[in-house]
Amino acid sequence: MSLSGKVAIVTGASRGCGRGIALQLAEAGCTLFITARKPEESLSSQLKYLPTLEDTAEECKKRGAKCYHFYVNHSDMAEVEQFFEKVAQITDNQLDILVNNAFSAVTKCGSSDKRKFFEKEPEIWDDINNVGLRNQYYCSVFGTRLMSKNGMKGLIVNISSLGGIMYLFNVAYGVGKMAIDRMSSDIAHELRDTDITVISLWPSAVRTELIINMLESSTGSWGKTENQMFLNGESIEYCGKAVVAIAADTDRKVWNGSTLISTDMGNYYSYADIDGRVPTNLRSLRGLLQISRHETMASWFPSWLNLPGWALTLWQNKISH
Repeated sequence: MSLSGKVAIVTGASRGCGRGIALQLAEAGCTLFITARKPEESLSSQLKYLPTLEDTAEECKKRGAKCYHFYVNHSDMAEVEQFFEKVAQITDNQLDILVNNAFSAVTKCGSSDKRKFFEKEPEIWDDINNVGLRNQYYCSVFGTRLMSKNGMKGLIVNISSLGGIMYLFNVAYGVGKMAIDRMSSDIAHELRDTDITVISLWPSAVRTELIINMLESSTGSWGKTENQMFLNGESIEYCGKAVVAIAADTDRKVWNGSTLISTDMGNYYSYADIDGRVPTNLRSLRGLLQISRHETMASWFPSWLNLPGWALTLWQNKISH
């Protein structure tokens, strides 16, 4: 799928999903602008096995793309705005794809921390949602302003998760992810008369560099359920394949305002992961029961049995009868 001539921004691209998305967009021919925290502020300064932003940029170039990397503190909105201004100057106001992926609280999430929300420091809200939810809103504002100078056309992808409809990790995490999904839907509503498509994308359990190390060393904060989820999960590039497929689809407007699952996109556009595997779908009934701590009941169902989207939403409906 060729995206030659397209300009893309991927935030939080030094590792994990952001890196994987950037690599797939590079392979498809995009000119890339990628961001991450400064080296001294990044986990890669402490954990030497983690790739850096420069590593991602170099790999993007090896895959044939022109790639610019910028250190951006995505909790500082003035700095975020300055970054978009630099992109506008370099590209003469061209922006075709914006992927809002930056997230700084991976180590704050894990089921082995059994404390209730009131027992934790309330600042966990900011740890999770400043670089998550708040930053995605600001980037969407600045990105849309840039797209408006180029015919009001493009694709905005906000990376979210299953935590948007069911309890996962902690209160602040779930609230932030649900808000991202609603934000994507409402932005899409206001842009429905344009050629800008806005979606929220849920990767399944992703075998990121950090998580693989946690699983192998058994030193992380993950519980038994998460361990199994990630062992059967997707590579960092699988959700990148979803972004490329949607961006290359001339009929992508049909997805506008939708919350999409990476594995559903793999089925729809007929591609496998980079290792040839088909990752477990987030809508797998067995997987959902496992996440909900119903291990015995989960064993009754085959792994291929998936809930339809409407049933998944209805299951988590909180409106009282």
